[in-house]
Amino acid sequence: MQDTSCGDDPIVTAFRQGRLLVYPTEAVMGIGCDPDNESAVQQLLKLKQRPQEKGVILIADNYSRLLPYVNDNAIAQDRRYAIFSSWPGAITWLLPKSATAPDWITGGQPNIAVRVTAHPVVKDLCERIGKPLVSTSANPSGQSPARNTQQAQHYFADAVDYVAGEVGGLSRPSSIRDGNSGKIIRE
Repeated sequence: MQDTSCGDDPIVTAFRQGRLLVYPTEAVMGIGCDPDNESAVQQLLKLKQRPQEKGVILIADNYSRLLPYVNDNAIAQDRRYAIFSSWPGAITWLLPKSATAPDWITGGQPNIAVRVTAHPVVKDLCERIGKPLVSTSANPSGQSPARNTQQAQHYFADAVDYVAGEVGGLSRPSSIRDGNSGKIIRE
């Protein structure tokens, strides 16, 4: 692990330096970074062996942190209740992306995957860094997601920084739903 002590919060410093963070989520360990740092996102995709075209999820402690990435005005009025009443929680929604949402997050798609979490560690992390995190399961593509720090360390060793905490009680990662139709993309 890189020494990130600068008299500041070492995790916040690591995030600002473009390092990858592994942290607990509702069901599995997540791996993420600054969504506005293309180099960090590319490093994450390479480490996971994940194609950019798949896009990644942004996770936040509240919806307002996601607004720079979501075209809120394009969310249909009749879909808003279903979306916003499901948060905080383990439902990821595909919503219309904003004009400034980077393609390295959306995979070049017209929608962006976003979730507001209730997990205390992630909520605290988003508050400390002041923005959402890229969030994908902590595992190389094709492998089982890590469910604790030790499993994540087996996959990534010292290529990432680790945020202490326990995974929540859910048995599988968040479901993904289409914000326009409500259709379930991933159960």
